[in-house]
Amino acid sequence: MPLFQVFSDLNIDFMRYRRSAAILSGAALLICLLALPIRGLNFGLDFTGGAVIELGYAQPTEIAEVTAVLAEEGFDDAVVQYFGSRQDILVRLPPVAEDESGATQSDQVFQALSNAAGGQVELRRVEFVGPQVGEELREQGGLAVLFSLIGILIYVALRFEWRFAVGAVAALIHDVLFTVGIFSLFAIPFDLTVLAALLAVIGYSLNDTIVIFDRIRENFRRMRRGTVLEITNRSINQTMSRTIITSGTTLAVLFALYFLGGEAISGFSLALIIGILVGTYSTIFIATAIAVWLGISRSDLLPVPKEGAAVDERP
Repeated sequence: MPLFQVFSDLNIDFMRYRRSAAILSGAALLICLLALPIRGLNFGLDFTGGAVIELGYAQPTEIAEVTAVLAEEGFDDAVVQYFGSRQDILVRLPPVAEDESGATQSDQVFQALSNAAGGQVELRRVEFVGPQVGEELREQGGLAVLFSLIGILIYVALRFEWRFAVGAVAALIHDVLFTVGIFSLFAIPFDLTVLAALLAVIGYSLNDTIVIFDRIRENFRRMRRGTVLEITNRSINQTMSRTIITSGTTLAVLFALYFLGGEAISGFSLALIIGILVGTYSTIFIATAIAVWLGISRSDLLPVPKEGAAVDERP
């Protein structure tokens, strides 16, 4: 058995569960779609504008104490959170008014917290993003996802067949909506790194889908006597070793990044973890199942014989 082969004779009837999977996916997507207008997304500084101030305390401190000090100084809308350990504090401030300066605002915050802590505070980082820039990034990010899906639809339709293209794009939309819905449900900060992760998920999930579609097309040409469901199941089983090895090694790295990489890339890592898990599922039960439901057949994938060429009738 080859070293990269996990299963030698796997024979699971995946398509048998396609209806149950469709119900499960429909319920999950309904929850996600309801969460988006009701709870919205917890947009980060990249999309909302404002200031981020990273502070380092000499001693562990409580978020409630930092929030109370800022409230006394008039920063009632400040969001305070840990940035790694209990000595690392991140303060997020809403966009400043036109007659105020972001630098002045950050200086006031640092001075107030430094005085309250007896000078035992280190200013590590200050970032500013204007509200107009944040709004433009939000619009451009949405367009990037939309155009990528349109491009994928055209690519898969040209390379395979339009039924495969519909299934692939439906699976990608499923992956994106599910990942975004999780971020909405649990109010996880959504910033540019998460958007980059969504685009990476689209590419990763599409790659897995293309591998299965390639094997289905190949098996349609080789297995002349199998039904559509038999050939589809056989193709998925044959690629399962590759899927498990690829997804498993990628997830191992992502879990390490999520738990050890710090707060700065936690959202990026989490989005990829969710996207890869859901993408592996959707490749089988969404993309492939939709192609089967739309009536993919052997004639759609077999090459058209040239006029006058002999037809091979061997099994």
